[in-house]
Amino acid sequence: MELSDIFRHHAEIYKKSNILCVEQIKALNAISLCRTSMLGGHESFCESCGYVRNGYNSCRNRHCPKCQFIKKEQWVDKLASNLPPVKHFHFVFTIPHELNTLFMLNQGEAYNLLFKASAQSLMTLAAKNQHIGIQAGAVSVLHTWGQNLSYHPHIHMIVPAGGLSEDQMEWIYSSEKFFLPVKIMSLVFRGILFQLMEQAIKNETIKLSSDILNIAHLKSICYKKKWVVYAEKPFSNVNGIVKYLGNYTHRVAISNNRLIEHDGHNVTFIYKDYKNNGIKKTIKLDANEFIRRFLQHVLPCGFCKIRYYGFLSIRNMGETLKLVYKLISKTVYFSRLEGLCASDVWRELTGKDPFRCPKCNDGLMLRRRKIMPTSTEYG
Repeated sequence: MELSDIFRHHAEIYKKSNILCVEQIKALNAISLCRTSMLGGHESFCESCGYVRNGYNSCRNRHCPKCQFIKKEQWVDKLASNLPPVKHFHFVFTIPHELNTLFMLNQGEAYNLLFKASAQSLMTLAAKNQHIGIQAGAVSVLHTWGQNLSYHPHIHMIVPAGGLSEDQMEWIYSSEKFFLPVKIMSLVFRGILFQLMEQAIKNETIKLSSDILNIAHLKSICYKKKWVVYAEKPFSNVNGIVKYLGNYTHRVAISNNRLIEHDGHNVTFIYKDYKNNGIKKTIKLDANEFIRRFLQHVLPCGFCKIRYYGFLSIRNMGETLKLVYKLISKTVYFSRLEGLCASDVWRELTGKDPFRCPKCNDGLMLRRRKIMPTSTEYG
């Protein structure tokens, strides 16, 4: 059973009974049709035994659980070659659930402010001499879901354990046990995000949700409870942290291997209860509720959910990173997938030839004819 099976069974009825944005409709259609004859493909045959096989096209939608493997591995490989060979910290920046409705109403702009506030709080504190006094670097990834598909916007941030001195003449290592005091960073993060939201509301780039009366009410919500920036123990090497981060970057709201049962009316899937030490549990949802929860996490058109800051920012990927490598004087990771096509990446990762005949395991599969798509719903 796959997510596409559930969508094919319920998507048309769901679309007729709910108001959806363009991106949500595209995601529903794309995932429903992924790797089916509806999207077309090609017919191939074995040059040795004559075995015939039809291969159908992928939808390539970034919310599809079947279309992210190659992209993830290429990104992980590229990032590993750019990260400095030091320990790395993992931070998670979350917002209180009272702001969920506001964020849902203003997704694109609110997510941008979440990125900006988390990065600014880390970079500002790291630059202060009473903490470390460095130009830090960071890679941030946006997630909007919890394990049970609830709406839970948060930022995963990977930070090298150190940074450049102010004059960029020295690499300064941070403590091996912690990068910055998370209690202070939590306070700074809360203050910066509120200020950014306040300014955005005054500029009318963000609209207040129905559960927030005015800016004063928003401030009382933000400062009513403590915010917590979660910090994990540092990773000792680049490979460990990059593989870990790779599990976050191209992950979608739910993968096919978490789905257990679809009886035509309800969907049962596995989730981890982090409030109970990460114990695996099952949850059963009505199919319409399952689709509603999934579509909450469809990102706005063109929205970039992976961003880079400090000496790891795109503009610094050239000279500044070369300087970092020179100052650290340690062995760096060289990319092994850069420049390879998808089939070569698959061959490199699995050791299997995607063109080898699956029946005789001797001949190669050669394309014979193109299969034209039979649907116009996706595009």
